[in-house]
Amino acid sequence: MSLSPLLHASPVIQLHALIAIAALLLGAVQLWRRKGDPLHRALGRVWVALMAMVAGSGLFIWTIRLWGPFSPIHLLSLLVLVMLWRGVRAARGGNIAAHRRIMQGTYIFGMIITGLLTFIPGRTMYAVAFGPQGATPQKLAVFAALVVAAAAAGLYAARRAKPAAIRA
Repeated sequence: MSLSPLLHASPVIQLHALIAIAALLLGAVQLWRRKGDPLHRALGRVWVALMAMVAGSGLFIWTIRLWGPFSPIHLLSLLVLVMLWRGVRAARGGNIAAHRRIMQGTYIFGMIITGLLTFIPGRTMYAVAFGPQGATPQKLAVFAALVVAAAAAGLYAARRAKPAAIRA
C-alpha cells in the first residue's frame, strides 16, 4: 500500500477521496449508534453534507469517459444526490421507516458498492491499495477479508439499530 498515487492525483480526486473516507467512517458510526436522538440528527446532517460533497465532486472526475467526459459512475453520483434528498425528506415528514431504509441503502450503495468500484485496475485507489505490482494473491486475500469484515459489521449494525423515542 502506498499513498503516492493519491498524493500525485488531481486535487479533485484527492478531495473526493478524503471526503469519502470521512463519510464512510461517519456513516458507520451512524449505523452503529442509537437512532433519533439530537446527536444522531446532528451527525446525520454532517453525513448528508459529506455525501453530497462526495457525489458532487465525483461529477468532476473524468478518468473514465464513455459519453463525452461522463461514465456510469456519474449516474451513480446523481442517484446518491436524489437518495439523500429522499431520505432527508422522509425524516422531516416523520416517515422514519422510509428514512432508515433510504439512508442505509444510500450508505451501502453510495459508499460500499461504489467505493469498491474505485478498486478496479487502473484507478487511483487500486494503485493505492495494491501498489505498482498490482494485486498479488496475498494482497487480494487481505482485501477480501477486510471487505467481508466490513460487510458483516454493517449487517450487524443495521440489524441491531434501535431508534430512540422520536420527538416531533
